[in-house]
Amino acid sequence: MLDFKWRHYQGGVILSCVRWYCKYGISYRELEEMMLERGFEVDHTTLYRWVQHYAPEMEKRMRW
Repeated sequence: MLDFKWRHYQGGVILSCVRWYCKYGISYRELEEMMLERGFEVDHTTLYRWVQHYAPEMEKRMRW
């Protein structure tokens, strides 16, 4: 289980952002705009930190 303790957003929101960034290769600023359209105000540097923190762990867990 990924640890989302002390985060301001729910784990599902964080994982969705990381997944969209990794799968579609969009920029952090584009992802920031997408989240704003969905009602979440997230800075692009926060998105960068989420990707740096959670993407390696997600990749490790998805490998066979």
